[in-house]
Amino acid sequence: MPEGMTEKLISELITRYPRLASVRQSIIDAYLLMEDCYANGGKLLVAGNGGSAADSEHIVAELMKRFKRPRPVGGAFAERLKAVDEIRGAKLAKNLEYSLPAIALVAHEALSTAYINDVDGHGVFAQQLFGYGKAGDVFVGISTSGNSENILNAAVVAKALGVKILGLTGSGGGKLAGIADVTVKAPETETYKIQELHLPIYHCWCLMLEERFFGSDC
Repeated sequence: MPEGMTEKLISELITRYPRLASVRQSIIDAYLLMEDCYANGGKLLVAGNGGSAADSEHIVAELMKRFKRPRPVGGAFAERLKAVDEIRGAKLAKNLEYSLPAIALVAHEALSTAYINDVDGHGVFAQQLFGYGKAGDVFVGISTSGNSENILNAAVVAKALGVKILGLTGSGGGKLAGIADVTVKAPETETYKIQELHLPIYHCWCLMLEERFFGSDC
């Protein structure tokens, strides 16, 4: 993505949410971490608890389909779909959209509840990191305190696998800030206020990533 577009999107974010000016550079650093991941064929693994679990699924939804910009498959793959099934393939070629691969680790109820019941309630995200994670991926750990035990356990596994860690926390950063490659510390201390700032931050990331990989100049 052209540097000017990065600055444009960040400036728009700061204009709408002036409090985020203090974490402007860390927001950019986090974007660059994810951009590098996707440019090299990686994926995001995203987790959080409570409202942050909902944020995890929200992020994945914005990445796995269009956010603002259409992402039609077109080209050779569209023709391959039609070759498999002329009618269904034509419809799929029209409706499928390119994805930025991302997995919400909060979404697998059978796996999660089995692991919690059989093994360890604090290891449910760590187990999935171990199963899904590959060097070059990015783990996005969302914890308003930065001290959520299941997020920290997943971060340890990520580090051992060579998976980069992006922490999204409140102003303190907690223990997660000590292990993450990049931590964005939303400048609030109360949980709901932190979460109110997390959403525009990750929406900005989704805009930037979409512009980078599906923009008109790509």
